[in-house]
Parts: sequence; C-alpha cells; structure tokens
Amino acid sequence: MSYNDIFKSSFLENVSAVSVMDMVLTILLSFAVGLWILLIYKKTCVTVMYSSSFGVTLLALTMITSVLILAVTSNVVLSLGMVGALSIVRFRAAIKEPLEIAYLFWSIAVGIILAAGFIPLAVIGSFVIGLVLILFVNRKSHLNPYILVLRVNNHETEERARKLIDSHVTRAIVKSKTAQKGTVELNLDVRLKEDNTDFVNDLAEMEGVKSAVLVSYNGDYMG
Repeated sequence: MSYNDIFKSSFLENVSAVSVMDMVLTILLSFAVGLWILLIYKKTCVTVMYSSSFGVTLLALTMITSVLILAVTSNVVLSLGMVGALSIVRFRAAIKEPLEIAYLFWSIAVGIILAAGFIPLAVIGSFVIGLVLILFVNRKSHLNPYILVLRVNNHETEERARKLIDSHVTRAIVKSKTAQKGTVELNLDVRLKEDNTDFVNDLAEMEGVKSAVLVSYNGDYMG
C-alpha cells in the first residue's frame, strides 16, 4: 500500500467532525471548571505572594487542553501531528511549591476528561477535589510550624528563655545552635498552643536576651 492509498482509505475519509454544539458545550464547561480551580487556588495559596498569572494559567490550561483533545479525538491525522509537535516542546517554568504541580495536573486532567465526554466525572470530581484541598490546606493557624530565632548572652539566660517558651508552645525542638563568645543563637521549631505570639515580646524584654524572631514557614527545613 502506497502513501496515497493510506490517505484515500475509508478509515480516514469517514473521520467525524466536531459539531458546533459539542464545541460550545466543551468550552463553556471547561471555563466553568477552570474558574472553580482558580478560586480553589486563591483559597489555598501557600506561597508568600499570590501569583495571579499562575491562577489565570490554570483557567487557560483547562480550556486549551479540552479544545486540543476535542480536536485530536475527531481527526486521526491531526492527532498524529499533535503528538509530533508536542514531543518537541520544552517547558522551563519554575514551580515554587509542590502543590502547584497538583493544580497543573488537575487542570490538564479536567480538560481531557471534559473533551472525552465524561462531564459528570469532571464536574463532581473537581468539586470533591476542591473541598479536600480547602479542608487539608487551610488548617488552623496555631497548628502551623514556626521557626523561633533566639539570641541570648549566656547559658543561664538560655535556660530561662526555654522555660518561658515551653509554657507557651506544645513542642519546641532545637534545629540548630550557634555559640560564640558572649552570644548563643538558637533556631527552634515550635508549635503554638493557641494563635497568640505575645510571648515573643516577653522574650525580647527578658534580661540577657538580645533578640527574638518568630517566622512562619511551610514545614520544610534544611539543616
């Protein structure tokens, strides 16, 4: 069979086209679900600064994927061309948080599922995923991890400061300790008993304490 015979075969000649109703319905549904993903990302953003461009990217990625898959499923020749074209594309965008990978995969997966015609699965699945993310990401603030950086003059002041810290936290683990002449610096991983950081002021006013800094972080610590 020659090259021309392949493209003249009935298999390729009888390729079904996408109807206008299917296109409109897919685009509207992908926009609605993509908007839901964008709203969930705003509610559960864990980065220091919210990236509006990344949120819009999630919405656009859902719509682009659904349109692309809809075209691929309706034309075999086009699907082969898409595979070849996308295989040479390389992305170099930096991912700041591991959770952002889940949002990207969520947007792509929803676009594929909608274009495949599994509308209830895409809608109900996205609703459940959004609720799970809100439930597990947005936890109470006093349960979040903190790093307490404490600088004192000597060991006696360190012991007094540790007693004050232990009375206001549920856990205090020393991550690092640096001792120099006349200065001792401690980095402690702490969990607060309640959403109240006034004890840091008491630490700073304690005799022998040079500084006390409380920093919230995402739980990842190197060192």
